[in-house]
Amino acid sequence: MPQPRPLGRSGLHASPIAFGGNVFGWSADEKTSFALLDAFVDAGFNLVDTADVYPAWVPGNRGGESETIIGRWLRHSGKRDKLLIATKVAKWAERPGLSADNINAAVEDSLRRLQTDVIDLYQAHEDDESVPMEETLGAFARLIAQGKVRAIGASNFSATRLRDALQVSADYHLPRYETLQPEYNLYDRRGYEAELEPLVREQALGVISYYSLASGFLSGKYRTAGDASHSSARGAKVVAHYLNARGLRILGALDDIAASHKATPAQVALAWLIARPGISAPIVSATSVAQLQEILAAARLQLGSGDIAQLDAASAES
Repeated sequence: MPQPRPLGRSGLHASPIAFGGNVFGWSADEKTSFALLDAFVDAGFNLVDTADVYPAWVPGNRGGESETIIGRWLRHSGKRDKLLIATKVAKWAERPGLSADNINAAVEDSLRRLQTDVIDLYQAHEDDESVPMEETLGAFARLIAQGKVRAIGASNFSATRLRDALQVSADYHLPRYETLQPEYNLYDRRGYEAELEPLVREQALGVISYYSLASGFLSGKYRTAGDASHSSARGAKVVAHYLNARGLRILGALDDIAASHKATPAQVALAWLIARPGISAPIVSATSVAQLQEILAAARLQLGSGDIAQLDAASAES
């Protein structure tokens, strides 16, 4: 079983890989989603991350489908006690922003869709500078007091705004954000490491990173523009952002280390994240049980100091 890691000072502990629920109701239908959730929990992992807005971008969807599928699985499986549910508020057009009124309405909707009495980790999906932080944090405090939420987290906050929020929590004796959800992976390092990483380590926050495999690039499946052309939306991002000399240098290091460990590049890229101080659980998604099982094996992969040094050197920005 993977060793659990603390989510800040919340008292909650998560397995070292989180499942990204954005695929539920999108690239994974309900039957596949149930199989993925069963496989994830049965392998000893416990943190599923979703949002009220997931996956509203799919034609024919409106949002809320991911939470609804998770809720049906919880009712069907009876495994609520084995799972930490993390969801989010603020980004959905139907429930936008971080006002107290919106948070109060959104949490009731999420609880109903999830078919649960409590959300383990309720996250501000993005910052909302139009609302005073004490109003937002006060709303979250009341939800915790009511037993509807166990802990709160922030996603897509700048270091300055996160530090301000933590100070407001201290000044007003309000619950603090215990986790941060930033974009972070072996390629996309600067944005997190420059300012956010020192802050989260200083404040002992948990980090649940997204885009952990850089839109699939770090799996090694996109090595040419031709490879990327098979996946239109992701492929365009990969070509524009990752397919360059530095990206190919990173893939070369992943290939070398994967070969020495009889692993895959994706497993090595995730193991690098898991070994990073302050990281609680990188978020990954999968659309088949076989793919998920391969990804979860990263939690057992122990990289040596030389491996990490090689990856750090390959991903260094000139």
